[in-house]
Amino acid sequence: MKLQLIKNKIYEIRGHKVMLDFDLAELYNTETRILKQSVKRNIKRFPDDFMFELTKIEFDALRSQIVISNRGGLRYMPYAFTEQGVAMLSGILNSDKAIEINITIMRAFVFIRNYALTHKDLTEKLKKMERKYNQKFSDIDAAITYLLQKDQEEVSQKKRKRIGFKIKGQ
Repeated sequence: MKLQLIKNKIYEIRGHKVMLDFDLAELYNTETRILKQSVKRNIKRFPDDFMFELTKIEFDALRSQIVISNRGGLRYMPYAFTEQGVAMLSGILNSDKAIEINITIMRAFVFIRNYALTHKDLTEKLKKMERKYNQKFSDIDAAITYLLQKDQEEVSQKKRKRIGFKIKGQ
């Protein structure tokens, strides 16, 4: 299983890196309803910080961002599994395929976490520069807008038809 394929199925929702039930079912080569049934039978293993159900608003936002098809008209919102929730799935889906996939998924989560940690300082520097230069650019933008408006007023004044008496020579 390619690590990149799994990394593309990890989303950030509610501040957590998660995988959705239908993506996991596809990876495990099973149906989503079977995965959900297994989870419901073992619901005590999945507290809120391991798994949660998406709201309609969250799912619609996610669908528009990553172009998820309508999935044949979902009856229930998908479950989102955190890294710990995916690890817990390995305990209830006990096939060789599930074990192999879980190992790869855990590696993908670790890769993403390490990547974020190693690039945290760079991200902070970029944010700091963005704040600094956005202020300068907003000042420049305001000045340009002012000059353009002033120029437009002068043009409209020249095009305006004069009324009143005309004096020869003017």
